[in-house]
Amino acid sequence: METGTILVTGANGQIGTVLTAELRRRYGASAVLSTDIRQAGSNNILFEELDVLDKERLSALIAKYEVRQIYHLAAILSAKGEQNPKWAWEINMAGLFNILEAAKDHGLRVFFPSSIAVFGGMTPRVNTPQYAVLQPETVYGISKVAGENWCQYYHQKYGVDVRSVRYPGIIGYESLPGGGTTDYAVEIFHYAVKGQTYECFLEPDSRLPMMYMPDAIRATLELMEAPPEAVKIRSSYNLAGTNFTPAEIAREIQKHIPGFAVTYKPDFRQQIAASWPESIDDGYAREHWGWEPRYGLAEITADMLEHLREYYAASVS
Repeated sequence: METGTILVTGANGQIGTVLTAELRRRYGASAVLSTDIRQAGSNNILFEELDVLDKERLSALIAKYEVRQIYHLAAILSAKGEQNPKWAWEINMAGLFNILEAAKDHGLRVFFPSSIAVFGGMTPRVNTPQYAVLQPETVYGISKVAGENWCQYYHQKYGVDVRSVRYPGIIGYESLPGGGTTDYAVEIFHYAVKGQTYECFLEPDSRLPMMYMPDAIRATLELMEAPPEAVKIRSSYNLAGTNFTPAEIAREIQKHIPGFAVTYKPDFRQQIAASWPESIDDGYAREHWGWEPRYGLAEITADMLEHLREYYAASVS
């Protein structure tokens, strides 16, 4: 990476927590500035409070720390966004505009996370192609479609080096999820390790694309480290890891914890999930910058259970 600081917005979130740690491992603690609306705990080595709607504060931090790259993770997710659509739109879109304007003015490289939420009921659900109808059914998805188009526009119009992937559901043990429709695939492991019955908010056969956190972080960094000529899509790349249903993940957990039980009580998130793909075709990411996932359901389950057992054992010792 060229000299200068990496700025991460939304650094206290599910992905931001892990990405910030990996960036610091790769580039050094002093090279990565984590930012969020408020500080969480005492582990932030280099941290500044930042509301992404405050463009003056953003510009000041870019100048103060000589920022060269921004990973813009601050956003309101799907389930939480449906509870307050106008608020979600304002944060997701105005925040992105501030980042893109700063990137244009300061010559920054930007990572913008999109999502499978950009797809909707008119999209082919199996092996969803890169170029498909985008008619999302949530304000989160609407904001991501608009964001993809604005990223492409800023690249074409102003030469901003902006890069993006459409994340599937992300599974990780490092932190609790923050209001997404795929959150069940993280929560279920916590209940299993604690010996509790899990009540799933999706139907047992709701198949969705998923990805383990190490794959998601690696994909993000591989894209950001790729030479500019390899990044041929400036809206957002389809990205795939694996796919499964709540019933399938429950059965995989039961191979390790035979007594684990799951009940099902679908809520409003079931309708959201029903509008999303079951599987993703990420052939362009594989072809353009060499993407290749490493974790399937069996590997995810074994690793999640191992780490969460260690976590809960340490918390009671």
